[in-house]
Amino acid sequence: MNRYEALRRAVPRWFRDEPGGIGILTDRALVRRARRQVTAAARQPTSGFPGSLRARLAVLLRPVPAGVVSANRHLWYLRDPVRFPDGRLGLYDRLLPPPDASPGVVVLPLLGPESDVVLIEHFRHATRTRHWEVVRGFGDPGATGEENVARELREEIAAVPTAVVPLGELHPDTGLLAHRVELYAARVDGFGDPERGEAIDRIRTVPWTEAEAMVADGRITDGFTVAVLYRARLAGLFGKEPGPGAE
Repeated sequence: MNRYEALRRAVPRWFRDEPGGIGILTDRALVRRARRQVTAAARQPTSGFPGSLRARLAVLLRPVPAGVVSANRHLWYLRDPVRFPDGRLGLYDRLLPPPDASPGVVVLPLLGPESDVVLIEHFRHATRTRHWEVVRGFGDPGATGEENVARELREEIAAVPTAVVPLGELHPDTGLLAHRVELYAARVDGFGDPERGEAIDRIRTVPWTEAEAMVADGRITDGFTVAVLYRARLAGLFGKEPGPGAE
Protein backbone atom coordinates (compact mmCIF):
# COMPACT_ATOMS: atom_id res chain seq x y z
CA MET A 1 0.00 0.00 0.00
CA ASN A 2 3.02 2.33 0.19
CA ARG A 3 2.72 3.21 -3.50
CA TYR A 4 -0.99 3.80 -3.03
CA GLU A 5 -0.41 6.15 -0.09
CA ALA A 6 2.18 8.08 -2.10
CA LEU A 7 -0.35 8.41 -4.92
CA ARG A 8 -2.97 9.72 -2.49
CA ARG A 9 -0.59 12.50 -1.46
CA ALA A 10 0.55 13.28 -5.01
CA VAL A 11 -2.90 13.36 -6.68
CA PRO A 12 -5.51 14.17 -3.98
CA ARG A 13 -8.23 14.87 -6.56
CA TRP A 14 -8.36 11.15 -7.33
CA PHE A 15 -9.33 10.43 -3.73
CA ARG A 16 -11.71 13.23 -2.79
CA ASP A 17 -14.91 12.25 -0.98
CA GLU A 18 -18.35 13.77 -1.34
CA PRO A 19 -21.35 13.49 1.00
CA GLY A 20 -23.52 10.52 0.11
CA GLY A 21 -20.90 9.05 -2.18
CA ILE A 22 -18.61 6.04 -1.95
CA GLY A 23 -15.96 6.91 0.64
CA ILE A 24 -12.35 5.79 0.38
CA LEU A 25 -11.05 4.25 3.60
CA THR A 26 -7.88 5.57 5.22
CA ASP A 27 -8.01 3.87 8.62
CA ARG A 28 -5.74 0.81 8.45
CA ALA A 29 -8.02 -1.33 10.61
CA LEU A 30 -11.00 -0.61 8.34
CA VAL A 31 -8.87 -1.30 5.26
CA ARG A 32 -7.91 -4.72 6.67
CA ARG A 33 -11.53 -5.46 7.51
CA ALA A 34 -12.67 -4.54 3.98
CA ARG A 35 -10.03 -6.79 2.41
CA ARG A 36 -10.92 -9.71 4.67
CA GLN A 37 -14.64 -9.36 4.02
CA VAL A 38 -14.09 -9.42 0.27
CA THR A 39 -11.74 -12.39 0.60
CA ALA A 40 -14.23 -14.31 2.73
CA ALA A 41 -17.01 -13.69 0.21
CA ALA A 42 -14.80 -14.82 -2.69
CA ARG A 43 -13.36 -17.97 -1.05
CA GLN A 44 -16.09 -20.50 -0.41
CA PRO A 45 -14.76 -23.21 1.92
CA THR A 46 -14.66 -26.78 0.74
CA SER A 47 -16.47 -29.40 2.73
CA GLY A 48 -15.12 -30.57 6.05
CA PHE A 49 -12.99 -29.06 8.75
CA PRO A 50 -9.72 -28.85 6.68
CA GLY A 51 -11.45 -26.89 3.93
CA SER A 52 -13.08 -24.55 6.42
CA LEU A 53 -9.75 -24.01 8.16
CA ARG A 54 -7.98 -23.24 4.87
CA ALA A 55 -10.64 -20.68 3.98
CA ARG A 56 -10.29 -18.94 7.36
CA LEU A 57 -6.48 -18.88 7.09
CA ALA A 58 -6.73 -17.39 3.59
CA VAL A 59 -8.88 -14.58 4.95
CA LEU A 60 -6.30 -13.81 7.62
CA LEU A 61 -3.06 -14.45 5.74
CA ARG A 62 -3.83 -13.86 2.06
CA PRO A 63 -6.62 -11.29 1.79
CA VAL A 64 -7.46 -9.86 -1.64
CA PRO A 65 -4.83 -7.19 -2.42
CA ALA A 66 -5.78 -3.53 -2.45
CA GLY A 67 -4.02 -0.35 -3.57
CA VAL A 68 -2.10 -0.05 -6.84
CA VAL A 69 -2.63 -3.36 -8.64
CA SER A 70 -0.57 -2.38 -11.70
CA ALA A 71 0.63 0.72 -13.53
CA ASN A 72 2.11 1.51 -16.94
CA ARG A 73 2.50 4.52 -19.20
CA HIS A 74 -1.13 4.35 -20.36
CA LEU A 75 -3.17 3.47 -17.27
CA TRP A 76 -3.10 2.78 -13.55
CA TYR A 77 -5.22 -0.01 -12.09
CA LEU A 78 -6.36 0.79 -8.53
CA ARG A 79 -8.35 -1.31 -6.08
CA ASP A 80 -9.67 1.10 -3.47
CA PRO A 81 -10.84 0.06 0.01
CA VAL A 82 -14.21 1.77 0.36
CA ARG A 83 -17.32 2.28 2.46
CA PHE A 84 -20.55 2.23 0.47
CA PRO A 85 -23.42 4.62 1.33
CA ASP A 86 -25.29 1.81 3.13
CA GLY A 87 -22.32 1.23 5.45
CA ARG A 88 -20.89 -1.88 3.79
CA LEU A 89 -17.11 -2.15 3.44
CA GLY A 90 -15.52 -3.49 0.29
CA LEU A 91 -13.05 -3.02 -2.53
CA TYR A 92 -13.74 -1.11 -5.74
CA ASP A 93 -11.65 -1.35 -8.92
CA ARG A 94 -11.00 1.57 -11.25
CA LEU A 95 -8.63 2.50 -14.08
CA LEU A 96 -7.00 5.93 -14.24
CA PRO A 97 -4.61 7.74 -16.58
CA PRO A 98 -1.04 8.25 -15.35
CA PRO A 99 -0.80 11.34 -13.11
CA ASP A 100 1.19 13.34 -15.70
CA ALA A 101 -0.86 12.34 -18.76
CA SER A 102 -2.74 14.79 -20.93
CA PRO A 103 -6.27 13.75 -21.99
CA GLY A 104 -6.65 11.31 -24.82
CA VAL A 105 -8.13 12.52 -28.08
CA VAL A 106 -10.85 11.29 -30.41
CA VAL A 107 -10.50 12.77 -33.90
CA LEU A 108 -13.20 12.85 -36.58
CA PRO A 109 -11.35 13.38 -39.89
CA LEU A 110 -13.44 15.29 -42.43
CA LEU A 111 -12.47 15.30 -46.08
CA GLY A 112 -13.54 17.71 -48.80
CA PRO A 113 -16.29 20.33 -49.04
CA GLU A 114 -19.01 17.78 -48.27
CA SER A 115 -17.32 16.79 -44.99
CA ASP A 116 -16.97 13.13 -45.89
CA VAL A 117 -16.04 11.04 -42.86
CA VAL A 118 -12.78 9.10 -42.83
CA LEU A 119 -13.14 5.81 -40.96
CA ILE A 120 -10.60 3.13 -40.12
CA GLU A 121 -11.22 -0.58 -39.70
CA HIS A 122 -9.38 -1.42 -36.50
CA PHE A 123 -8.85 -4.85 -34.94
CA ARG A 124 -9.28 -4.48 -31.17
CA HIS A 125 -7.67 -6.90 -28.76
CA ALA A 126 -10.29 -6.39 -26.02
CA THR A 127 -13.21 -7.54 -28.18
CA ARG A 128 -11.11 -9.76 -30.48
CA THR A 129 -12.86 -8.37 -33.52
CA ARG A 130 -12.75 -5.49 -36.02
CA HIS A 131 -14.55 -2.19 -35.58
CA TRP A 132 -15.19 0.82 -37.80
CA GLU A 133 -13.83 3.79 -35.87
CA VAL A 134 -12.46 7.29 -36.13
CA VAL A 135 -8.88 8.12 -35.18
CA ARG A 136 -8.08 8.15 -31.46
CA GLY A 137 -5.29 7.68 -28.96
CA PHE A 138 -3.77 8.46 -25.59
CA GLY A 139 -2.43 11.92 -24.84
CA ASP A 140 1.30 12.52 -24.53
CA PRO A 141 2.51 14.08 -21.24
CA GLY A 142 2.62 17.86 -21.60
CA ALA A 143 1.11 17.90 -25.09
CA THR A 144 -1.80 20.12 -26.07
CA GLY A 145 -4.96 18.67 -27.55
CA GLU A 146 -4.07 20.01 -31.00
CA GLU A 147 -0.62 18.40 -30.79
CA ASN A 148 -2.17 15.07 -29.85
CA VAL A 149 -4.64 15.40 -32.74
CA ALA A 150 -1.86 16.03 -35.26
CA ARG A 151 0.21 13.11 -33.92
CA GLU A 152 -2.66 10.63 -34.02
CA LEU A 153 -3.66 11.62 -37.55
CA ARG A 154 -0.07 11.27 -38.68
CA GLU A 155 0.44 7.91 -36.97
CA GLU A 156 -2.83 6.20 -37.90
CA ILE A 157 -3.71 7.49 -41.40
CA ALA A 158 -0.69 9.59 -42.46
CA ALA A 159 -2.80 12.77 -42.61
CA VAL A 160 -2.11 16.40 -41.71
CA PRO A 161 -4.91 18.56 -40.26
CA THR A 162 -5.63 21.83 -42.03
CA ALA A 163 -8.11 22.90 -39.32
CA VAL A 164 -9.02 21.50 -35.90
CA VAL A 165 -12.44 22.02 -34.30
CA PRO A 166 -12.87 21.25 -30.56
CA LEU A 167 -16.08 19.33 -29.81
CA GLY A 168 -15.95 19.07 -26.02
CA GLU A 169 -15.03 16.35 -23.57
CA LEU A 170 -16.20 12.82 -22.80
CA HIS A 171 -15.89 10.40 -19.88
CA PRO A 172 -16.04 7.03 -21.67
CA ASP A 173 -17.09 4.80 -18.75
CA THR A 174 -17.80 6.52 -15.42
CA GLY A 175 -18.31 3.17 -13.69
CA LEU A 176 -14.73 1.99 -14.24
CA LEU A 177 -12.58 4.58 -15.99
CA ALA A 178 -11.41 7.95 -14.67
CA HIS A 179 -10.12 8.86 -18.12
CA ARG A 180 -11.26 12.08 -19.74
CA VAL A 181 -10.92 12.41 -23.50
CA GLU A 182 -11.22 15.42 -25.76
CA LEU A 183 -13.30 15.25 -28.94
CA TYR A 184 -12.23 17.01 -32.13
CA ALA A 185 -13.10 17.25 -35.79
CA ALA A 186 -10.15 17.78 -38.13
CA ARG A 187 -10.24 18.93 -41.72
CA VAL A 188 -7.82 16.97 -43.90
CA ASP A 189 -6.92 17.21 -47.58
CA GLY A 190 -6.13 13.52 -47.89
CA PHE A 191 -4.57 10.54 -46.17
CA GLY A 192 -1.96 7.86 -46.73
CA ASP A 193 -1.59 4.23 -45.77
CA PRO A 194 -3.01 2.88 -42.49
CA GLU A 195 -0.71 2.04 -39.58
CA ARG A 196 -0.52 -1.75 -39.89
CA GLY A 197 1.45 -2.05 -36.66
CA GLU A 198 -1.64 -0.92 -34.73
CA ALA A 199 -3.82 -3.51 -36.51
CA ILE A 200 -5.57 -0.95 -38.73
CA ASP A 201 -6.64 -2.93 -41.78
CA ARG A 202 -8.00 -0.26 -44.10
CA ILE A 203 -9.30 3.28 -44.43
CA ARG A 204 -12.71 4.12 -45.82
CA THR A 205 -14.30 7.46 -46.73
CA VAL A 206 -18.09 7.73 -46.52
CA PRO A 207 -20.59 10.60 -46.70
CA TRP A 208 -21.63 11.80 -43.25
CA THR A 209 -25.14 10.45 -43.93
CA GLU A 210 -23.66 6.98 -44.46
CA ALA A 211 -21.62 7.27 -41.26
CA GLU A 212 -24.81 8.02 -39.32
CA ALA A 213 -26.57 5.14 -41.07
CA MET A 214 -23.74 2.85 -39.96
CA VAL A 215 -24.43 3.90 -36.37
CA ALA A 216 -28.16 3.33 -36.79
CA ASP A 217 -27.83 -0.18 -38.24
CA GLY A 218 -25.04 -1.34 -35.94
CA ARG A 219 -22.08 -1.34 -38.30
CA ILE A 220 -20.49 1.26 -36.01
CA THR A 221 -20.61 0.24 -32.36
CA ASP A 222 -17.52 2.02 -30.99
CA GLY A 223 -18.71 4.47 -28.34
CA PHE A 224 -16.08 7.12 -29.09
CA THR A 225 -17.07 7.17 -32.76
CA VAL A 226 -20.78 7.41 -31.98
CA ALA A 227 -20.11 10.27 -29.56
CA VAL A 228 -17.91 12.35 -31.85
CA LEU A 229 -20.34 11.97 -34.77
CA TYR A 230 -23.16 13.19 -32.54
CA ARG A 231 -21.11 16.12 -31.26
CA ALA A 232 -20.20 17.06 -34.84
CA ARG A 233 -23.87 17.09 -35.78
CA LEU A 234 -24.73 19.26 -32.76
CA ALA A 235 -21.91 21.64 -33.74
CA GLY A 236 -23.43 22.06 -37.21
CA LEU A 237 -20.51 20.48 -39.07
CA PHE A 238 -22.83 18.36 -41.20
CA GLY A 239 -25.24 19.85 -43.69
CA LYS A 240 -28.86 18.96 -44.22
CA GLU A 241 -29.63 15.63 -45.82
CA PRO A 242 -31.12 16.10 -49.30
CA GLY A 243 -34.89 15.69 -49.35
CA PRO A 244 -36.96 13.67 -51.86
CA GLY A 245 -36.41 14.79 -55.44
CA ALA A 246 -33.28 16.79 -54.63
CA GLU A 247 -30.32 16.44 -56.96
